[in-house]
Amino acid sequence: MSNEIKTHYRACNLCEAICGIVVKTQGREVVSIRGDENDPLSQGHICPKAMGLKDLFEDKDRLRQPVRKTENGWEKISWEEAYDTVAQKINESREKYGNDSVGVYLGNPNAHNTGAIVMNPMFLRALRTKNKFSATSADQLPHHIAGRFMFGHFFLLPIPDIDRTDYMIIMGANPMASNGSIMTVPNVGKRLRAIQERGGKVVVVDPRRTETSRKADEHVFVRPGKDVFLLLGMVHHIIEQGWADLGKLQDFTDGLDELKNLVEDFTVEEAARISGVPAETIKQLAKDLSQTKRAVCYGRMGLSTQAYGGLCIWLINVINIITGHFDTEGGMMFTAPAFDNLKTVGVGKHSRWKSRVSGYDEYFGELPVVALAEEIETEGPGQIKTMITIAGNPVLSIPNGKRLEESFKQLDFMVAIDIYINETTSHADIILPSTNGLETLQYDLVFHSFAVRNTAKVGMPVFDRLPEQRHDYEILGELTKRVTGNTAMQLPPLEMMLDMGLQSGPYGISMQQLKNEPSGIDLGALKPCLPGRLFNEEKRIQLCPPEITKDMARAKSHLGKNDTEELVLIGRRQLRSNNSWMHNSYRLVKGKNRCTLLIHPNDAEKFKVENEQIVKVHSRVGSVEIQAEVSDEIMEGVVSIPHGWGHNRKGNRMEVAQAHAGVSINDLTDEQLVDSLTGNAAFSGVPVTVVPMT
Repeated sequence: MSNEIKTHYRACNLCEAICGIVVKTQGREVVSIRGDENDPLSQGHICPKAMGLKDLFEDKDRLRQPVRKTENGWEKISWEEAYDTVAQKINESREKYGNDSVGVYLGNPNAHNTGAIVMNPMFLRALRTKNKFSATSADQLPHHIAGRFMFGHFFLLPIPDIDRTDYMIIMGANPMASNGSIMTVPNVGKRLRAIQERGGKVVVVDPRRTETSRKADEHVFVRPGKDVFLLLGMVHHIIEQGWADLGKLQDFTDGLDELKNLVEDFTVEEAARISGVPAETIKQLAKDLSQTKRAVCYGRMGLSTQAYGGLCIWLINVINIITGHFDTEGGMMFTAPAFDNLKTVGVGKHSRWKSRVSGYDEYFGELPVVALAEEIETEGPGQIKTMITIAGNPVLSIPNGKRLEESFKQLDFMVAIDIYINETTSHADIILPSTNGLETLQYDLVFHSFAVRNTAKVGMPVFDRLPEQRHDYEILGELTKRVTGNTAMQLPPLEMMLDMGLQSGPYGISMQQLKNEPSGIDLGALKPCLPGRLFNEEKRIQLCPPEITKDMARAKSHLGKNDTEELVLIGRRQLRSNNSWMHNSYRLVKGKNRCTLLIHPNDAEKFKVENEQIVKVHSRVGSVEIQAEVSDEIMEGVVSIPHGWGHNRKGNRMEVAQAHAGVSINDLTDEQLVDSLTGNAAFSGVPVTVVPMT
């Protein structure tokens, strides 16, 4: 082993912030990981997750070659045998039951992995199945639907220009813990502080007083799942006061008169009654947003994963547009990434088919994840018999995970492309592990498109893959060849595909240029780009697309009604966690128990719950036992459990995660609670009861 210390530059791919890092190695050992001060986006900032890259690389539980389940446990097999067996089982299922007998689930880590993003579409086309699912419909599908129908492209999503705004409303988001989400924003704390230092203001609207709230000037409690009424009340007040002003968008925006009619019944008073936000606060939010020259309203996970998720994200765009804060400095703006995904993928087809059992619409080639279990369980043509999961753990990630877990037992065959034997992959017959993190070529194809500043950066592999390892694009390529029978297919190298995409982008950058600038290239602040960036034929913003506004009737039916739920459940994000896939890193899970039930002191007294007491939480679909954490940071009538835990299931072979198992919030969330407009899972606002354990 060489004693030479080598220095490598790349970005951390463990969350959306893509912070630049400097990795020092000696042989096949990581000596240190620190922030890259020359990275134009992150400027030296990193969070604790960066050291998780070292843990993932060294993890003794990580698989490095294929394994097959036998009566005596898991056994290693060769890649050729694994490829041939998987392809044979897939094709046998298709021949016997049809193409739709094969189901596919893509997990969140795919979005962080260059090879998977490039090769997954080719593999999915080869399968020709309608039963495709992903974490998108458990996360951000409403954003994509708003982008498709308002601006013409499902991937054309506006981003807050946080570095130049003077007033920012943050709804249902906690960027201090997430490092931004559909807002790639490293060191958000510094950026929020800069707003305040230039005389601006930050307001957080959330059922919990979050880490971001503590950095804000003002925090506003809102009832979970009722944000839509707050937003409608704000729009109503803005229009009523005569503050609506499209500004430069006037010449290419349709629908303002229709919007006035749509919100007519959603008065501030009714919005206050339903949302729990005082009427004067709603009026003040609307006034400050309207009358501040550089302002922005940003909404994320808490808005998109609720019963009115589609309307919420649409209304966030609407509010920014009608207050003149869209496509302007300090408002909502579109990025200009060096690798322009909008030109490499279609605008987003939809409603070409429906799910077989519940009749959910297809969006952008996928069905909602809430339909996955029933599509496995329910007999008949199109029933899923063979399941493929790619870098995903849906047993812990989608509503009613226990039902999905039981459904996996009905499958004829299951294969997972994953580095761990976890709560989902433990049900597979064969697991194909890819390289990970520091072993891969990295150019972030997704999160540069959501970044608060235009930059470009490539990271070359820090370590060569071992002979027994394969990259994800190699695995997907080999399976594609065998499934299609085209074994002579030659795929261009990943680096060549990236180079082609970069050179055809707006800056004409080459891979070699990026290699020559290992800390990355600064391409500048976000710039106004409308109407040229619009993708609909008429090149006009559709303020009230009928595909979205049809759902207003459902919101209107809620007016005048009272909610009956005594307690509702929400999730929460944690800085040292990203969904379920980082809990085998001791550095990221050590310390006090973080998987607790937050409950307000008044609710604790009402239900006779004491701090640190074990309680049983019940919902329609199941129950969990969890330690209570009594705190006034949570709104009265609301309880909260963090997402991604629950590593105590049989078959899990992740030693550190098992030792810090926690419970899965998705043993309580309900697959029957769905945003009917988009099909997105409604995680926020699940009715529950809490009973102290004696």
